[in-house]
Amino acid sequence: MRIGITCYPTYGGSGAVATELGLELARRGHDVHFISYASPFRLRGFAERVTFHEVTQLEYPLFEQSSPYALALAVKQHEVAKREQLDLMHVHYAIPHAATAWLAKQMLRNEGLDLKIVTTLHGTDITLVGQDPSYFTLTKFSIEQSDAVTAVSTYLREETYRAFGCGNCDVRVIPNFVSTSDYHPATDDSYRKRLAPKDHRVLVHVSNFRPVKRVTDVVKIFATVRKALPATLVLVGDGPDRDVAEQAVDSNGLRKDVRFLGKVEDVGDVLRGGDLFLLPSATESFGLAALEAMACAVPVVASAAGGIPEVVKDGESGFLVPPGDVPGMSERALRILKDSALQERMRRSAVQRALEFSADRVVPRYEHLYEEVLGQ
Repeated sequence: MRIGITCYPTYGGSGAVATELGLELARRGHDVHFISYASPFRLRGFAERVTFHEVTQLEYPLFEQSSPYALALAVKQHEVAKREQLDLMHVHYAIPHAATAWLAKQMLRNEGLDLKIVTTLHGTDITLVGQDPSYFTLTKFSIEQSDAVTAVSTYLREETYRAFGCGNCDVRVIPNFVSTSDYHPATDDSYRKRLAPKDHRVLVHVSNFRPVKRVTDVVKIFATVRKALPATLVLVGDGPDRDVAEQAVDSNGLRKDVRFLGKVEDVGDVLRGGDLFLLPSATESFGLAALEAMACAVPVVASAAGGIPEVVKDGESGFLVPPGDVPGMSERALRILKDSALQERMRRSAVQRALEFSADRVVPRYEHLYEEVLGQ
C-alpha cells in the first residue's frame, strides 16, 4: 500500500506513535509518506520506503490573524496524494489534520480520485481542543467524515462518544505500541552508571512538561524518597513547565540529585538505567511513556486516570494512585524501592505486560483496518 501520514512532529506521544507506525509499515513493505511542517522527531536519518514532505506556508501581512498552515497542509496532502498515487491518508489528531485531509479528498474527487482517510484520536484533540466551542463542530465533522476512526484506548473512545455523539462513526480501539528493538531491558549496569552514583536509586520521568503532566508532583515524590534513601531523579523532555520544575527542585534543596536532560533522542537508554518511573499526570489518553518504561523493565507509579489503567496493572507492573495524591505515590515508590523482591517481580511483570503492546502485535491491526477501508 501507499500510505500518507500527517502528525505533529514535536516531542509527544502522538508524533512518536505516528512516526514509529510509519517506520514499521515501511519495514513491512509499504511506501510511507510523512506530510508535516517539520520532520517528525523520531524520523532519524534515511529509512527505506519512507519519504518526508515538508509543508511550507506563505508569510503575508493579511495572514497575520489567520491560520494559513492548515490550508497549506491541505494543498500539500492533495499534491502528494496525487503525485504518489496514495491509497489512503492516515492522520493523527482530528484537527486540523483530519479536516485538511477532507479538503484534499474533495479536491482529488473532482479529479476522479478517491483518497481514503483514517483518523487516529490521541487525546487532547478530543478531551480539550476538540470540545472548545470554537472547534467543536469542525472536530465532530472531521471525525464523522473519516473513512475509519481509531482511538488509542477504550477510555478515549468512550470520551469521544460522550463528547461528540458521533452516531455515524465506529471508533475502533487500537492501542499505542512499543518497539521492542528500541525499548528492552538492560543486560548490564552501564546505563545506570551514566545516570547516578553507584549507591543511588534512579527515578525517571519523561514528558513534554505540560501542566497536565504535573511535573512538580514528580519533584515532590522524589523529595520524599530522597529523605529515606540515596536517590537521583532524571527528568527527560522539555516544555512550558520546565522552569516551574527547576524552581521546585531548588526550593526543595535537591539540585545535586536531580538531572534535567532535556530532549533525548534515545530515551530507551535512559529508561534502562532506571529503578522506577513516575507518571503522576492529571490524565493520559494512554500513557505511552509508562509503556516504554515497562518494556525496559522499569516498574511504574502512575495516576489511576484516563487510559493508564489499561496499560499499567495495579500491583503487578507498578502501582496506580489517584491524581494529586502525592503522599500515596511517595509511599508506593518507597515500597518498591525498599523491597528488592517486589521490585524484581514488578520488573518481570512490566516486561511481560509491555510485550502485549509490541509493534508485532499492534501494527498488523492497522494493516487490517487499511485493507478493510480499501475493500481489499
